[in-house]
Amino acid sequence: MSIHARLLRATTALMLCVSAAMVAGRPALAAAAPTSLPAGQFTLTADYDQFSALNTALAARLGTATVSDVMENANHSRWAITDSLNLPGYSTGFRFDDEDRNSCTSFPQGITTSRDAVGSPNGGRYDGHQLILVSWYTMRGCGGSTSRSRITLVDWDATHPKRYRKILLVEPTGTASVPNFTDIPIHAGGVSWYGDHLYVADTVRGMRVFDMTRILKTSTAGTADQIGRQNDTTYYAHNYAYVLPQVGTITAATTSGTALVWSTISLDRADPSIVMAEYTCTSGCTRYPNRAPRAVRFPFDPNLTTFAAGTTATEALRLPWRRLNGVAAHDHRWWFNSSGDKKLYYWTPARAPSAYNWVTGGESISYWDNGTRPDLLWSLQEPMGHRNVFAVQEAAYDG
Repeated sequence: MSIHARLLRATTALMLCVSAAMVAGRPALAAAAPTSLPAGQFTLTADYDQFSALNTALAARLGTATVSDVMENANHSRWAITDSLNLPGYSTGFRFDDEDRNSCTSFPQGITTSRDAVGSPNGGRYDGHQLILVSWYTMRGCGGSTSRSRITLVDWDATHPKRYRKILLVEPTGTASVPNFTDIPIHAGGVSWYGDHLYVADTVRGMRVFDMTRILKTSTAGTADQIGRQNDTTYYAHNYAYVLPQVGTITAATTSGTALVWSTISLDRADPSIVMAEYTCTSGCTRYPNRAPRAVRFPFDPNLTTFAAGTTATEALRLPWRRLNGVAAHDHRWWFNSSGDKKLYYWTPARAPSAYNWVTGGESISYWDNGTRPDLLWSLQEPMGHRNVFAVQEAAYDG
């Protein structure tokens, strides 16, 4: 038998096995696996005090609100999912109200939870609330350029109303004597909440850092276009009642010759670290790199919820999949969501990767440690009219 014939027979057999596995409800084996890269090529520099003086001055003028205060004034309702997601291991979920569900200017991207922030003890409650947090970016009109970003805090607890509240993300400006703030026009493609700190992916920079104990109250008397200081005590924020000011920046660097693209991030509480992944294309993209993407793990300072002043990555991977909008890691296991393939890929160094059918327009992933019950993977969808936030049992996606 010729080499060509043997290769053809082997390829046909593999395809039949994959088809049979999919018919039987089992995952298909992915064709290629991640490969290791030198982790020492990737570093972070952390500055948590970048805006300390400005934030102190802003708090003195505007006053602060706790997360509990914000949720007591939640003014949007979440609703049950009406789409059929048809996902193995589906556990629960919700959709946003019609305004957010159908908006052509604001798009949900990242997801994290109060379980990320404080773990599973006490039901994963932060300031008395079990919460799902979603990051969004807003454009200047339908199809326009990115103009600002925000987060949404959603109550996820039977003892609280099914409500949520939007908080604008802002960057402090001005001086300590005349403090001000402005919009943050980033994609906010990924978000991780750890302790009091919220880490938001900034595509070209690394991460912006916010402090959930420093939410500011603003006046809602202005117009939808007004942002920032009007006088000593009046600050507008596009009619948002609350803003969350940036406290610092986590700046990424590399000696690899190709800067990281911070498309999505997730928290790994089992190995306290943030993992990030890149959105790239195979070819033909003009807004994104046309190359294989990477995923990198950056550890937190031991026993802290902050990074050291300088941090070196402890794990780096080159990935065989493109158009990645979501990444998660836990106990040496990895999950990658490809919106291009509509697949959720599972991989661990101990075995070959698996591919599961996933939702259309899937975005970021957050691992939910559920204590004595099965752990969950939370994710969400971006497409207009189908902005569902949902959880599946991770055991249904672990190969």
